[in-house]
Parts: sequence; C-alpha cells; structure tokens
Amino acid sequence: MGANANVPVEMHLLQGCCREAERADLVAVGLDQLRTALPESFHGHLVGLTEEIRGSSKLLRDLADRSQLHMARIPIVLNYLNVVLPCLCRSLRDITAHYEDKNLSREIRWRKMYHKMTEEAGGLPLPQRFVLYNHFLSLLKLLLTRSPSFDLNTLDSLKTRILTLREQRGIPPPPVQVGPLVRQDVMALTVAQDPNAHWAEQIFSLPLPSRTALKHLRPSESFGPFYPWGHLNIAPDSKILFRRPFENDRISIVVFLSSVDQSPYFLLRTIQGGNPWFSLMGAHELCIEREGSALQLKRWSRSGNCSKLWAALYFLTWEEMVLFYCTFVALKARNMLTVQVHPNEFKLQREKRLFQAQIIDDGFKHSLIVYEDLQTRGIRLHAAVWEGELRQCPVWTAFVTHQSQSSTWLSRRSRHRVWLKDVQLYVFCKTYRQENMRQNKSGAFEIYFVSEEGATRFREVFAIASASAESSDTK
Repeated sequence: MGANANVPVEMHLLQGCCREAERADLVAVGLDQLRTALPESFHGHLVGLTEEIRGSSKLLRDLADRSQLHMARIPIVLNYLNVVLPCLCRSLRDITAHYEDKNLSREIRWRKMYHKMTEEAGGLPLPQRFVLYNHFLSLLKLLLTRSPSFDLNTLDSLKTRILTLREQRGIPPPPVQVGPLVRQDVMALTVAQDPNAHWAEQIFSLPLPSRTALKHLRPSESFGPFYPWGHLNIAPDSKILFRRPFENDRISIVVFLSSVDQSPYFLLRTIQGGNPWFSLMGAHELCIEREGSALQLKRWSRSGNCSKLWAALYFLTWEEMVLFYCTFVALKARNMLTVQVHPNEFKLQREKRLFQAQIIDDGFKHSLIVYEDLQTRGIRLHAAVWEGELRQCPVWTAFVTHQSQSSTWLSRRSRHRVWLKDVQLYVFCKTYRQENMRQNKSGAFEIYFVSEEGATRFREVFAIASASAESSDTK
C-alpha cells in the first residue's frame, strides 16, 4: 500500500486498519443478508466465515487503538501490516463482488464465491483464509504490546503463507521495507513478563458467572473533544489496564496508567468518516453516574463553566456495567491526582440495599453490603472500605447466581463466621488477598462478621430471597 507524500507511513497504515475494519463490517452484513435467502444447509460455512470477518474487524480496530500507547513500537509492526492489509482488502473486495453479482441466483453466488476463492488460495477453504489473517493480526497485537506470549517463528511462518496468498491472487510483494526487521534476540529482551500486574488487568479477563441482560439499550455515544490519531500527548511505556469495545467496536475505551504520573487515563476512540478520532481524560477529570442501562461519564468544561457529557456507554449485561462502574470508582478514588470523589459516585444508582454490616476481611475492616438491582433483580455482594480517606471505595464485588438456591451454598460455621461456596470475587484493590479468606478444606469463601447479629441477618437475607424465588417459580 503506497502512502501519500504528506502522510506519515505509520498513520497511513493504521488508518488502513480502521478502513479495512469498516469494510469488514459491511461485508459481514452483506453475508448475513445472503444467508437469510439461502437454505439452512448453507448456513454453517456462511456463519463461520461471517464470524471470522467480524473478528478481523475487531482485531484491526484493537491494533489501531493500542498503537496510541505504543508509538515507539509501531515501526516494528509496520512491515507486517504492509504484508497483510492489501491481501485482506482484496479478499473483502472479492467477496463483495461475488455477493453483489445480480446476474446469478443467490445460491450460485455463494457456491461460486466459496469454491473459486478456495481454489485460488491453493485449496485453503475461504473461512480458513480469515482464520489465517486473524491469527496473524493477533500476533501483531502481542508484538506491539510486548506480550510474553508472542512467538516470532509463528509470525514469520504466517507471513510466508500470506505472501504466498498474495502471489496466488496476483498482488505484488510489498515494494519496500517500511519498518525495522524484528530479531528473536531483540524480542527476548522486550517481552519480559511484568511482575507488577495491576488488579484492573484481571477484572474483565475473568469469566462472568452469569449474564443478566439489560433492557432499553440505545447506541453508546461519545462527545469529545476529539483529536486525530497521533495528536495526543501520551507518555511512552504507559501501561494498558484494559480495553472495552462498544457498538460493535464503533466506540472503544482503553484505560491505561501513565508512565509519568502513574495515574489512570481513559482513551476514547470513535469512528467518523471512516477515520479514528480520539479523546483523552484522566479518571480524576471525570465523574460517573448511571442512567438506565448506561453509565455516563462527564467532564468539566472550563469554557462553559459547567459539566458536560463525555461518553454514554450502554452495557449489554448488568454484570459488565457493575464491573466497569466499580473499576472506575476504585481507580479514581485511589488516584493521587483526584481532589475529591463525590459521595454519590460511590453508589450505583437504581440499586436497593438489602443488608449492610461490618466484617473483618483479610485483616481489614470492610462494609459488606448486599445490593439488589431494581431493573434486573440481580443480587450482588459488595465490600467497601469501612473508614478513613478511602471510605466507601469498592474493594470487591461478587454476583449471586442460581447456585445460591442450593442448601449448601451458605453455611453458618460459628457465631461470627459464614462460609459461601461457588462465589467468584472481582477485586478492585492491590493489597487485598482473597485466598486468605479461603483457607479451609472446601475452598469456601469465609466472611467474618464483627457482630453475631450481622451473621444472623446475612443468612436471613438469602433465606428470604430463596423463598421468594421459589414462590415466583411456582406461579
């Protein structure tokens, strides 16, 4: 892909990622429409192909987003992007030409597309072609982010396969080397595992024990101010904590710790006119509140001397909304740049408090609260700091699932101790160690109540909830 003279090759190729992601989304929609017109016997291969193409779109946007935080390492991936993007682009264009051929029936369009594109790739089935692209793009992300899982031998092997595919399709080889060659001995020095893993890196990598759908969803929105790629002042070697996509990746948020002040920042990306635009705010510059199925992030406008909406993020599940909310509040409250957290930010709106008591938790005094969500009726446990500057700051949360209906889920072990089986904690604190509360033969999570009454009332809450659930099931 040749670059314009006035556009840096880095920006040209990374904008190419966003452009091909957009094309992939359109192709996926076209294939979905084709599938609805075909007999069910064709659906398996079509669904597989469509899912891989959507995977390509997500990986391409992910690369573009993360590149903002790894500017110094972009040259290392450029040569590989220059290999894969033209080939991926040709494949998407060929698919489009096949399914838009109105001279043929829809069934013949699909048959011709599948067999011709498989044949021209030396027998590689069409869906597997995108599996190849996606494996390659996944490795590029690992290379960009210095992941210890990166494997240079596999990347080079896949590169050879893609170059062969280019040749089979009549695409000339990349005309120039646009980035430095990567040597295995260099990679060995750059992918060392970070021993100081941050708690926020774990939150969204843990599986959800339940998925409670939210209603009244609307498109997520971002309101800026926006800047083009490469125009934000992000310190090199900043640490990415997590990335969350919204609206099929039309909007994404990357949360990272700045290498300069060790404070958390939120990098928001949207797509306008096919190009990525970015907005950057520190956690200390934002406030959070719930509005229905959305979390609203607001910033202070100096020019308007008022609060303005920065982003409205709609979540598919209640669990994901809770985790994002708790993560944001904990990052903000523990941030050295934060002047003050408004008390309302410690409370997720539209939740009913069913129970609260003081517990001793891994040697700390915590509040244990049982919340019920008014919209979904979901129930969760929430531990927060009991006293001091961080009072009310989230420490951990756990979702109460159908397993609580079991008679063995909760057991009273003494006047002050209660055990819970099958409960998964999401921890929002560096110093908290939940394993210290699981030192028993069954691995149950132990809650130590300061008062005997607290243990009794806690058990009663779930006895009532269980009875209520049973009565509703029999109606």
